[in-house]
Amino acid sequence: MHPRARQLIDDLRLEPHPEGGFYREIFRSAGRVWPSDVRPIRSALTTIYFLLPAGACSRWHRVASDEVWHLYEGEPLELLLVSADLSATESCVLQAAGASAGPVRTVPAGWWQAARPLGAYALAGCTVAPGFEFDDFSFMRGLPEADGLASLRAEWTALL
Repeated sequence: MHPRARQLIDDLRLEPHPEGGFYREIFRSAGRVWPSDVRPIRSALTTIYFLLPAGACSRWHRVASDEVWHLYEGEPLELLLVSADLSATESCVLQAAGASAGPVRTVPAGWWQAARPLGAYALAGCTVAPGFEFDDFSFMRGLPEADGLASLRAEWTALL
C-alpha cells in the first residue's frame, strides 16, 4: 500500500468498509427529514471519508438516497454508474478540476455504482441526503441486476 494511503488510514482513523476500501463517518446532521419514499425519517445529511488504495474497489451497490462523491486527494477515481432499470451506463473520472473534468459527481438515488482508483490511492468524501443508513444500502452481487450488468458491460462484472 502506498505510504500516503496508509498515513491517511491512520490519521483519519478509517476502518474497512463492507463494499471495499476504508471509511469513517465524519458528519451526521441533527436535522431530520422524511424521505419522499416509504423509508422512515432520516438524518438530513451524512458525510464520510472514503479511501480506495490501489487494487481495492467499491463493489457494485446502490443507495436509496442521492450521493455526492468529492475527490480530495490522490490519483483520479473512476466512478461507474448504471441506472436502476439498467437502461443507462456511465463511466466518469473524478480528478483535479479542469476544463473537461472535475472532482465532484452526483449518483442519483437508486442507481448502481462502483468505483476504483486509477493510481496508488484516491481519498474521497461521500455525502448522502437524506442521510445514509445501512438499511438503504444493497449489493448487486447475487441479484438479477448482476446478470443484466454482464450483458451490458461484461468487463464491469469484475467489481461484483
